[in-house]
Amino acid sequence: MEIRRLSLAAGAKAATGLAVIIDVFRSFSSEPLLIHLGTARLLLENDVERCFARRGDALLVGSRNEQPVPGFDMTNSPYRILQAGEQFFRGRTVIHRSTSGVGGVPAALAQADEVLLASFINARATAAYIRQRNPATVSLVAMGSRATIEAPEDERCADYLENLLTGKPYDHIAALVEILAHHNARKYLDADNPHLPKEDIILCLQRDLVDFALRAERRDEMIEAIPIPTT
Repeated sequence: MEIRRLSLAAGAKAATGLAVIIDVFRSFSSEPLLIHLGTARLLLENDVERCFARRGDALLVGSRNEQPVPGFDMTNSPYRILQAGEQFFRGRTVIHRSTSGVGGVPAALAQADEVLLASFINARATAAYIRQRNPATVSLVAMGSRATIEAPEDERCADYLENLLTGKPYDHIAALVEILAHHNARKYLDADNPHLPKEDIILCLQRDLVDFALRAERRDEMIEAIPIPTT
């Protein structure tokens, strides 16, 4: 199994084999929680106007450059998602929008054999699924800040996945020190911004909370995140 390390929008476009799109703050930390809370269908759409056009009775969850999208039901916040709870999401369709993670998926789907969506929250399940598939090539794509600037949380999550797949050394304590000192975390932790709750950082840095991987598939002219149990 060859492990390729890629980053940002260019990395998503260059991904081959089995691609793993990584977005820790906050897209692919939110999506496992949406599934955990009973979301029936989780659709990915980066274009805001198409989100509204395809809304129907679906919930719109997402943000644009970390800010709420006017008219959406909820921002892209793991903490706000958990606050809303199962009663809000059970049996519903959710259309999810984000700048980095969701934005990178169509590019990867264009040439990769398979595309998974990962964060620390589902990293072990993602690695277990990859081992089951045993592809010749795995492209780990750390999407970074707005898909243009490398971000330590995504790069270190890729390190963790590489550790789970190959045994390459990984120190999560050192990773936390680096991540928590960086602007990406500090803008949540040092500010009093209801759209960027401090609790999001706590949740996003939890490892292996769910036992399923998430695979992106094209269905009915949409991209859907499909949970794949690994236990």
